[in-house]
Amino acid sequence: MDNIQRDIDERANLALTNKFELLLFRLGVEAAKGVSELYGINVFKLREIMPMPEITRAAGMTAPLLGMTSIRGQIIPVIDLAAVAGCVPETGHNLLLVTEYARSTQAFAIESVDDIVRLEWSQVHPSEMALNAKYVTSIASLERLSGEKGLVQILDVEQVLHEIIPSTREVHETKVQQDRTISIRPGASVIVAEDSKVARQMLERAMEVMKLPAIMHTTGLEAWKHIQQIARASLETGEPISNKIALVLTDIEMPEMDGFTLTRSIKGDKALAGTPVIIHSSLTGSANEEHIRKVRADGYVAKFEINELYDAIKSVLQP
Repeated sequence: MDNIQRDIDERANLALTNKFELLLFRLGVEAAKGVSELYGINVFKLREIMPMPEITRAAGMTAPLLGMTSIRGQIIPVIDLAAVAGCVPETGHNLLLVTEYARSTQAFAIESVDDIVRLEWSQVHPSEMALNAKYVTSIASLERLSGEKGLVQILDVEQVLHEIIPSTREVHETKVQQDRTISIRPGASVIVAEDSKVARQMLERAMEVMKLPAIMHTTGLEAWKHIQQIARASLETGEPISNKIALVLTDIEMPEMDGFTLTRSIKGDKALAGTPVIIHSSLTGSANEEHIRKVRADGYVAKFEINELYDAIKSVLQP
C-alpha cells in the first residue's frame, strides 16, 4: 500500500508525452459474468488510498451512497463503486479511493488494488460495448512485463457523480442568459473534444446557451483529424482557418490522444498556431496548470461551471 501511495505522489510528469498512470483495482464479482474484472482510474484524480474508515450513514441517504466519513477534518461522501458497476465484493469494501474531481472531493469504496501501470493514450479506446458502458468511458489494452495481456475498464467518473450527486453538476445559466455578447464569424464553429457522455451533454447545452455552433468529438485524435481536414481545405481555397474554427475546447483525459497532445499539435502547426485553445478538465492542481502553460493553451477552466466557461471563451474570442 505504501509503495502504491508513493507511485501516486511521484509519477505526475507524463502528461506532456501522451502517457498517463492508471490505477488498477477490483470491485468484486460481476453478476452478469461471474468474474472479477479490472477497473481503472487515472492517478491524477487520486488524492490518496486508505483502509476503509468508519462510515456514518446520514438520514435519507440511499445506495449507492454508503454514507459520509471524516478525512483530516473534511467530511466527504463515500460511494459504493461496486454497487454502481453491478459487482458483489467477495471480501468486502476494504479500501477507499479518495478523489479530487471538478472542484469536489469524494471517496469510492473498492475491494482491492491491483497495480499501477503506465500507458499511452493510444492504448485506450472509446467503448460503447463494455458491460457497464453507461459508467465506462473507455477500454485500455494492458500488457504487463510478465507477458500477461488483458483489458481494463476505465470508469466515467463524471457520469457516476452526475447521477449520484446531481446537485453538484447543475448547469447554471443566470449570467449567460443576461449577457450573450459572444460573437464569432458566420460559418465558424467551436471544435469540442470530450470523451465523457455527461460532460458532452453539459457542453452541448452550454454552447446552445451561448449560441455558439459546436462540433462534438469523443477523442482528441478524432478532433485532430477533423482540424487537419479543415486546415487542408482552407489551404486549398486560401480561406482563413478562423472562418471555420473559432475555438478548440478540449478535455485532458481522452482515448487515443489526450488534450495536452492535441493542444501541442495545434500550437506546433504553423497554419493552426493562431487557433485559440481552451482546456476544460476535471484534473486540477498546480502540476496540470504548469502543463497547460507548456503546451501554450490560451485558457483553462475546471469542470463544470458554465459562467466561468463563458468568461474564458469570451476573453479568448473577444479580448
